[in-house]
Amino acid sequence: MSETFTVSFPGGKRVDAQMGLHRIATDQPRTAGGDDSAPAPFSLFLASIGTCAGIYVLSFCQARGIDPTGITLTQRSVRDREAGTLRGVEVDIHVPDAFPSQYRDALVRAASNCAVKKAIAAQPEFRIAVTSP
Repeated sequence: MSETFTVSFPGGKRVDAQMGLHRIATDQPRTAGGDDSAPAPFSLFLASIGTCAGIYVLSFCQARGIDPTGITLTQRSVRDREAGTLRGVEVDIHVPDAFPSQYRDALVRAASNCAVKKAIAAQPEFRIAVTSP
């Protein structure tokens, strides 16, 4: 499967990606010279991990007729401050007291199937090139 996005520069520090019918806007925080009008690209990357895990949690619940009301996920980034790199991601799934206890471990396994997490774990290769029309 190949997905093609078109990236454009609408002004300031904003950078947008067009994906079919969807436009994803990004901007830099004011401290980095942007207007803070949209999330920074790295923030969207991190959000993609949590929302991906979330869709697996939601699908797990829906498949079993479990009401997802009250279920939330909290995600934390673990960073190497010296290198400025992401060292890890921690996701906690908060469930209400009424959540069936026999499904807690299975819920963790479901969230662990996140496609974004799997893509990162596969360590894809990147190729960046300059081309002319």
